[in-house]
Amino acid sequence: MALKWKSKILLAKLETTYNTDAEPTAAANGILATEITLTPMEGSDVSRNLEIPTLGAQGSVPIDVHAKLTFNVELAGSGIAGTAPAWGPLMRGCAVAETITADTSVTYNPVSDDHESLSVYFLIEGTQFVLTGARGNCTIDFTTSAIPYLKFEYWGLFNQPSEETRVNPTLTAFKKPLAVTKANTPTFTLAGVPLVMRSLMLNLGNAVEPRFLVGSEGILITDKEESVETKVEAVPLGTLNPFTMAADQTDVAINLVHGLTAGNIATLAIAKAQMQRPQGLENAQNIVEWPLRLVPIPTVGNDQWSLTLT
Repeated sequence: MALKWKSKILLAKLETTYNTDAEPTAAANGILATEITLTPMEGSDVSRNLEIPTLGAQGSVPIDVHAKLTFNVELAGSGIAGTAPAWGPLMRGCAVAETITADTSVTYNPVSDDHESLSVYFLIEGTQFVLTGARGNCTIDFTTSAIPYLKFEYWGLFNQPSEETRVNPTLTAFKKPLAVTKANTPTFTLAGVPLVMRSLMLNLGNAVEPRFLVGSEGILITDKEESVETKVEAVPLGTLNPFTMAADQTDVAINLVHGLTAGNIATLAIAKAQMQRPQGLENAQNIVEWPLRLVPIPTVGNDQWSLTLT
């Protein structure tokens, strides 16, 4: 029987002990995602390089086998201020802390130590792929006239796939998103200057390293280097001069607010981002736009950026 490509189920749950299957369930850990792709057996094939009396191909040994899963999740709040969104565990698996202030807010920010991990189940028809010890990277994408997305890349330790009974995940905790528009995204400022924005992407820049040694195998986040890419309408240099800012290594603040009602307002705040050299000018509908690159810089540490839901 052919397997239907669109018949996909994704479950994810935080692990209590690294690489110990957290056994996510359909009732509590379903993930509403788009554009799921799986590479089930990444790694290397080492040739045996045997000396044999005839010509011919050599056998090989698979080593350092792991899996990679990519997918997007719509960026929307839980609908209740102070209640974590359903995608919260996915952010936490990307070296991000979650801080809940009851009835008020949920804030995400980078952390350097004690990184959490996930067990992820991916089913296509009845074939189940399991990633344990999974950690990843995320890009937060606000693009005008589109849905805001959290774009995840996850790496996990390989487990042999199996045939399982299909489940029906509960996905009601995932709320409908608001498109990025003038009305729905009321605030975007760079260096305190309101600008007309086409897009903004914050890449968390996690260095995710599969590490395979005798006595220890795992997926580690060994470093991070966040980056911001944004496209804005050009303004007179007296209003904002990114060329001088880049030459002077100027740090600027970035602030974006998306959403209108309590429980569904997302504020992306970057207190200090160094302007990089502008790469050129772009023509969009015969309007000059600047593609700008910036690097978020820590102040006291683990404060390069924050995403706060209120």
